[in-house]
Amino acid sequence: MAVIDAHHHLWERQRFSYPWLRTVPALDRDCRLPEYETAARAAGVTQSVFVQADALPEHGLQEARWALSLAADGGPIAGVIAWAPIELPELPQYLEHLGQAPGLKGIRRLIQSEPDPGFCARPEFVAGVQRLGPLGLSFDVCVYHHQLPAVIELARAVPDVLVILDHLGKPAIRDGGLDPWRQHLRELGQMPHVTAKVSGLATEADWRRWRAADLRPYFDAAVEAFGFDRLMFGSDWPVSTLAVGYQQWVDTVGELLAGTASDDRERLFAATARRVYRLAV
Repeated sequence: MAVIDAHHHLWERQRFSYPWLRTVPALDRDCRLPEYETAARAAGVTQSVFVQADALPEHGLQEARWALSLAADGGPIAGVIAWAPIELPELPQYLEHLGQAPGLKGIRRLIQSEPDPGFCARPEFVAGVQRLGPLGLSFDVCVYHHQLPAVIELARAVPDVLVILDHLGKPAIRDGGLDPWRQHLRELGQMPHVTAKVSGLATEADWRRWRAADLRPYFDAAVEAFGFDRLMFGSDWPVSTLAVGYQQWVDTVGELLAGTASDDRERLFAATARRVYRLAV
C-alpha cells in the first residue's frame, strides 16, 4: 500500500536561522532531504508534503522557494506548505512574491507558541486566512489543545478556506487528558472544510514509555470526529524522532488501524492527502 507523508520538515542551518532549535539540542542539527528520503523510502512512502519549519520570518520566503525547488526535482516532495505573515498588512504583497508555483499547496503560520490562546481568532488573523481562499491555498493550523476554541472560531469564519489541523491539535496525551480536547475536535469535525493530521502524537506522550494503547483514545476520537475521509497520515519528521522512529510510527498507525476496512486504511495513508493537497498521482 502506498503511503503519503502529509507532514514533514527539513532544515539546513547554514541556509536559514531557526532559533527554536537551540532549545531542543537533540534536533539542533541539519536535517536534509537525503536523510529524510532514506527513512521515508524504507517505510514505503511514495510522496510527501514539506511543511515550513519556523525559520526566522525574514527567511520565510527563501525557505519556501528552497522547498519548492526541491519539489521540482522529482523526489518525494509533491507539495509545500509555506510560511506567511498572516496577521500583518504586508500579507498581500508577500503572497504575490511567493507566487503560484504548482508545488505550493498551502500556508502555515505557527500559532502554538503564541501566549494569547485566542490569537488565531483575532480579526486581523482571520482576515489574513480569508485571503487564501481565492488563491486556492489551504491553511495549516498548529496549536496546543488549550488553543482549540480559537481555532473553532477561525474555522467558522473562513468556510471557503480548507483548514488543516496539525497533530490533532496536540492533545495532552502525557497527562491522559481527553476533554475538553475531544469535544473541541467534535466541533471542528462538524465543519466539512476542516481536515486533520494523524501526526505528532508520540511527542505529546511520554517519549520513553508510550505505547500504541496510550494513543488509542485520541486516535478513536479523531476518527469519530472526522472520519477517514478527513484524516491523513503525517510523520512530523524529524521532530518525531524525539519519541519515535519513522518506521515505528508507520507501524504504530497501522496497529491503530487494526480491523479497519482496507479502503479506510488507504484513505488515511494516502487518498485523503492526495485529495486535500491536490497531489498528482
